[in-house]
Amino acid sequence: MSARAVHGGLVLPADGRAEPEAVVDTVHGRPVADPYRALEDPESPATLAWLAEREREFAAAAATWPLRSSLASGIRGLVAADLWSPPVRRGGAVFATRRDAGAEHPRLVVLADGAERVLFDPVAFDPSGGTTLDAWEPGPDGALVAVQTSRGGTERGELRVLSAATGLPVEEPVRGVRYTHVAWLPDPASPAFYYVRRDDGDGRRGVWLHRVADARGRDAADVLVQPAGPRSVPGVRLRRGRWLLVSHSHGTGHRNDLWIADLAASAPEAPRLVPVHVGADCESEADVGPDGLLYLRTTLGAARRRLCAADPAEPGTGHWREVVAEDPGATLDGFAVAGAGDGTEVLVTRTRLGISELTAHDPRGIRPPRRVPLPGEGMVTRLEPDEDGSAHFCYADVATQQTVLTCRPGDPEPARWPAAAAPPRPSRVRRRTAWCRSADGTRVPVSVFSLRGFDEPRPTILHAYGGFGRPRQFGFSATVLAWLRAGGRYAVAHVRGGGDSGRDWHLRGARRNKVRAVEDLVAAGDALVAAGHCTRGQLCLSGGSAGGLLVLAAAMARPDLCAAVIASAPLADMVRFERLGLGAMWTAEFGTVADPGDFAALLAYSPYHRALEQGRRDLPAVLLTGFHGDTRTDAAHPRKMCAALQEVNGGARPVLLRYERGVGHGPRAVTRAVDLAADAHAFAAAQTGLSPAR
Repeated sequence: MSARAVHGGLVLPADGRAEPEAVVDTVHGRPVADPYRALEDPESPATLAWLAEREREFAAAAATWPLRSSLASGIRGLVAADLWSPPVRRGGAVFATRRDAGAEHPRLVVLADGAERVLFDPVAFDPSGGTTLDAWEPGPDGALVAVQTSRGGTERGELRVLSAATGLPVEEPVRGVRYTHVAWLPDPASPAFYYVRRDDGDGRRGVWLHRVADARGRDAADVLVQPAGPRSVPGVRLRRGRWLLVSHSHGTGHRNDLWIADLAASAPEAPRLVPVHVGADCESEADVGPDGLLYLRTTLGAARRRLCAADPAEPGTGHWREVVAEDPGATLDGFAVAGAGDGTEVLVTRTRLGISELTAHDPRGIRPPRRVPLPGEGMVTRLEPDEDGSAHFCYADVATQQTVLTCRPGDPEPARWPAAAAPPRPSRVRRRTAWCRSADGTRVPVSVFSLRGFDEPRPTILHAYGGFGRPRQFGFSATVLAWLRAGGRYAVAHVRGGGDSGRDWHLRGARRNKVRAVEDLVAAGDALVAAGHCTRGQLCLSGGSAGGLLVLAAAMARPDLCAAVIASAPLADMVRFERLGLGAMWTAEFGTVADPGDFAALLAYSPYHRALEQGRRDLPAVLLTGFHGDTRTDAAHPRKMCAALQEVNGGARPVLLRYERGVGHGPRAVTRAVDLAADAHAFAAAQTGLSPAR
């Protein structure tokens, strides 16, 4: 046994590489090999020993990358700015989060009587830096605040109710929540709120009512208001202190059910939920405006979404009136109803090929729509109404940090919030839209960014996501800007499967059509080379999560396409994805192995299996990242993919795994985020020949 060691069934040769096992499943009559099944156990001695070897490999390689320290320094400098969230006004106080320049995490602060104080600081709460502030919501009079935290990147958290006066908890935390919505009831004398449970661990999925413990510490048992199925994601909002809105999203197919209840006519523990639409093939998001109307952003009759209004007492689809029509060239992302009376305006944000537009509409149709000017070509997010009649939103672009802006009905342009915040600076980044033609003839847009023009080929990162109907929007990225400043180009392929061109664009790259998204990305890479933006030796594919799946599948289909691939927290084993992480929730997006047709489609592009089936060959350099606390795309995916690629790699370019503990798929401390971004892009620079001198 001097040449190798055996740990729990996984054989480790002397070089620390995993040796394949004879694990074969028979699926719909077809044998499917899974030689690295043992790496699904994250804590087995074999997996730990294997990971230790991968960590040594990565450290040795990273030490040779010339731009690693300069990129880290550049990214760190770019993120060193005060960042605010949009404010929430309650009971004369204003609540917001602020991440100070140089701080690791944002802190929740309260502004009242001209003074600012910290209400919750994740670092003070947990000096290790492993706790993140995931969500928060103040009560109706601002006396209490619900704060959700999680540790180690798991996104499985606790919901604490804090006193806004002292910052101390007033009761034991509510456990088993994950990015929950919190909807406070309007009576501060008897504080209570609705919240949602999304984790399957305790079988308590659904919308719940929680009454805050009284002064003597007594608390009532939480009441299940509406259960949710294992593959439905519940949501809850309470608007105008009266109207309860409950939704169930079904998987990731852009379809939900929606109900409304009038709490003036039913008890909070048993709200009389009236269907808005149930069982319809559409997705709607609802709000109740200051004019008392129910507003709905919906895909019903509009693949790129439209905005409708109805009487909340008669919410069915037969009573809807169109307020803002569908735009055939842009996707309606969000809305907020601001103002009051005749001055009421509906602010609407749309995305057109990654760039946001903001318009204001008269819900009565009397005044013509008006364009709300933005600081540049960027992204609008978190558009929310304020109780003072204004609306707040975040703006960012490729070269501009997130800025909070406030818009009041009739104002010619938005104002900065807070007023002392630095104004956005004009971007010097140039953008071009290129087009490629995919394997089935579909034209796919590709956005290309550069600081140095487009006169010659340059090292280029080509990013894609292509999943869950999410459009690619161009907000601020210190990593991208540092790459551009170093002389590189950055491109985004708006592939099918994403939401860049509406719901139809998503569905044309989902489930059995997912291979179309892969073909779109391959076509985008070929088009960048053909147009002279880069050579093949200067091209690096990059994607995370569902995008990591996409770039790995493209590289397995066309190993000659590029010089390098960055796959961050990717899906890779598409035969077992339903057994790992949140995969069982994603069958509407990818299909299910239980269906023979879906299984055939999954196996056809599954990167893990494509790598194993095609045998030894030259591969592009590959950097996989995995996060031990990842409860979404389980870190078994990058572990198994790394082992498979190292087995079949017949070329000289490296296959590396950068693996982290204490973090997951979601937010992390700034230092860890900077280090991850710098490492990934230093790898890309080393493989594509990028240097500041070029």
